[in-house]
This record gives sequence, structure tokens and C-alpha cells, in this order.
Amino acid sequence: MNLATLARHTLSRGATPAATYALLARLGHRPLPVARAVCLALDIPRAETTRRLADCYDALLAEHHPDAASDTGELLEALGVFDIPKSLTDTELAVVEHFLTAVDAMGGIRPGHRHGLTRWFTTGNLTTAYLSLAAAHPLPRTGNPALYWTTLVTAGELLATTLPSDRRITYALTHCRTRATRP
Repeated sequence: MNLATLARHTLSRGATPAATYALLARLGHRPLPVARAVCLALDIPRAETTRRLADCYDALLAEHHPDAASDTGELLEALGVFDIPKSLTDTELAVVEHFLTAVDAMGGIRPGHRHGLTRWFTTGNLTTAYLSLAAAHPLPRTGNPALYWTTLVTAGELLATTLPSDRRITYALTHCRTRATRP
């Protein structure tokens, strides 16, 4: 049985991607083929799989450490290697573009926040991304607060059209509108 088939079977039995990776690695398979098999079993396109694995190869996949298989699987999952990309609608793509403009207007962003946003964009979790940006603030010296808040208002209005009954978006949009009108 090839690794991708074995990974698909393990996932179908309810295992997480991290646990699937750990199981296959503990069976003695090399880290890179195991990680690739899990990604392919999750239907992550081959080109995207190759890009993701290249990004973490040196740190996590270059050497085989069966005793660390669980930790490696958890790290790969936390890094977003196993995130299943969602196809975004034109409206959702426009929302992401506004988010990126807002991030630029922040004047700086913590690496962990940027990583979280990237994962939410990939998986289509735009509500969480919006709530996160609405709770953040642009840096006073390097950011552009006016652009930041008006861009989030526009993004929130677009997002509200796709999820009109989500009260969290309504509340965050109101917050952004209030911030946009402050000098």
C-alpha cells in the first residue's frame, strides 16, 4: 500500500493530520515522503504541497527521528502544512485584498499574527481574520490609522454581505466605523 493511500485510510478513521504523520513516521518511513503523503491524502495540490514542504524541510524533515514523530507532526500542523486550502469567491478574494491593505497600514505586525492571518486566508476563515484585525491597532509612528480603519470598514461591509447574520462581524464593523471617524 502506498503512503498516500495509507494516510488517506488513517485520516478516514478519524486521525488528525498530525497523528497520521506520527503513525507513518513511526513505521520507519522518511519524514519528507510521509509529510507529502499526508498532504496529498488531504487533497492539497501537489505544487502547494511541494512549496509548503520546502519551507520547513531543513528544520523538520531533513532527518529521520521516529521518537520525535508526534512532535514533528504537531509542529507541521501548527505551521499550517496540513491546512486544506479553500477556493475563495470573488467577494472573499476582495475581502482578503482589503485585509492585506490593512496589514500594510498597520505599520508592522507580529510574526505570529501574520502567520495566523495567512492560515485563515488559506482555509477561508475570513471571519476570524476580520475579528483579529478589528481587535488590533496600527502602530502610531509607522502605521496609517485612517487607512487601516477605513479599509477594515470596507472589508467588514463586504464580509457582512456574505455572512449577514453573524453578530460578531456586525459588532466588529461598528467598532471599525467608530475608529475610522476618530481623528
